[in-house]
Amino acid sequence: MTRAGVIDVGTNSVRVLVADLSPGGRVVTVVRDLVITRLGEGVDRGGSLGAEPIRRTVAAIAAYWERCRALGADRARIAATSAVRDAANRQEFLSAVHAATGLACDVLSGDEEARLGFLGATSELGEGAPFLVVDIGGGSTELVRGSRDAERWISVDVGSVRLTERHVRTDPPAGDELAAIARDADAALEAAEQVVDPRGARTLVGLAGTITTVAAVALGLDGYVRERIHHARLARREVSEILGRLAAMTVAERRALPAMPPGREDVIVAGVVVLDLLMERFGFDSCLVSEADILDGLALSLG
Repeated sequence: MTRAGVIDVGTNSVRVLVADLSPGGRVVTVVRDLVITRLGEGVDRGGSLGAEPIRRTVAAIAAYWERCRALGADRARIAATSAVRDAANRQEFLSAVHAATGLACDVLSGDEEARLGFLGATSELGEGAPFLVVDIGGGSTELVRGSRDAERWISVDVGSVRLTERHVRTDPPAGDELAAIARDADAALEAAEQVVDPRGARTLVGLAGTITTVAAVALGLDGYVRERIHHARLARREVSEILGRLAAMTVAERRALPAMPPGREDVIVAGVVVLDLLMERFGFDSCLVSEADILDGLALSLG
C-alpha cells in the first residue's frame, strides 16, 4: 500500500494530508491538518507575494514535510494554487520551498485545481450524480460539473481573501462593501455559468474552509469536528441566515465563535457571499459539505 504525503499551498492556508492509498483508489487518512499563513496577502493589490507571507508559509510547508517524512510517506507532492500562480515573483517562493524541503512545488493551473478538487470530493460519493463541485478558496473559486469524471470546469478569480482585500474597509463591513463583493461574485458566476452549465447538476458539493466553517456554525459545534462536518447538508436558508449573522459581527466577534478557525474570521463573510449567491443563482436548495477535496485528489494523483 502506498503512503502519500501531500501539501496544498493556498491563498489563505497551508494544508497537509498523509494517507494510505488502497489498490481500489480509496484514501485512508493518517493525518490531516492546516495552518493559516495568508500567503496571498496583498497579491490582488500589488501583484507579488510579500516577504513575510513567504517566510511564514515556507516555514509551515517545511514543518509539514518533516511530519510527512516522520510518518513514512513514500510518495510526496507539494502543490500551490491561486496566490502563487498570480504572483509576479512566484519563482522566489518556489525556490524557497525547494531550499527548505528539497522538493519542487507544482503550480497548479485553475483547470488542474478544479479537476483535482472534483476527483477528491467525489471519490466517496456513490450517488447523487451529476455533481457540481464548488471550491471557494482565498484567491479563486473553482466550479466543476461531472458524474464519474470532471466534464466541464472553470476557475474564476473571486475568493474570500481577494474579495475582502478589494472591497472591505470597515468593521463590520458596510452595506455598500457587501454589495460590491456581491457584484464581483455575481459577474464571475455569470461567466462560469456559460462554461459549466451548473443547472445540469443534481447535487451541489461544497469544499474548503469557508463552506466547512459555515457547516460548523450551522451545526452549533464547539470547534472543528471533521466527522460531523463531512457530508453534512447545508440548506440555502441556513447559508443566508449565517451570512446575515456573520456580516453584522465585528472581526473580534467572529473570532470568538467556537467554530471559527483562527485566521478565517476577517475574510469569511466574502466567501459566504459567494456561496449564497451561487446557491440562489443556480437554484440549489442544499449543499453537501465535503471534507474530501483537492488534498485527496493530490493523494490519488500519486497512486
